[in-house]
Amino acid sequence: MKPQPVSDPYTILAQETRRGVLPLAMLCMLRSQKYGYALISELAERGLEIDQGTLYPMVRRLETQGLLESSWILEGARPRRYYKISPAGEKVLEALAADWQSLNQIIQSLLGEIPGENGEKNEPH
Repeated sequence: MKPQPVSDPYTILAQETRRGVLPLAMLCMLRSQKYGYALISELAERGLEIDQGTLYPMVRRLETQGLLESSWILEGARPRRYYKISPAGEKVLEALAADWQSLNQIIQSLLGEIPGENGEKNEPH
């Protein structure tokens, strides 16, 4: 068996962090109805790249969990499946947003405790 190349620790951790925030980002974006490609495009415009192989399993999982609703709409010659956050998803989004704000404050505080180049603590922003 051929050994798998080992990615650097930063890349692995950055991917894990990004993967963890995608459901929150998607719930935020789906407060208005969107189809998959539009969601991919709008997230990319905001600096969060996501491919179809990640997006579609995630929206299906969120829909199965009752956090999204979907409907088929015929636009032009082809139908598109549109997704929108459900009432249950709105409640979960509100709780996740509060968690995110709290975690962000904690991390900002911790980052402020990392010594800078001159040995002094960084000031939190």
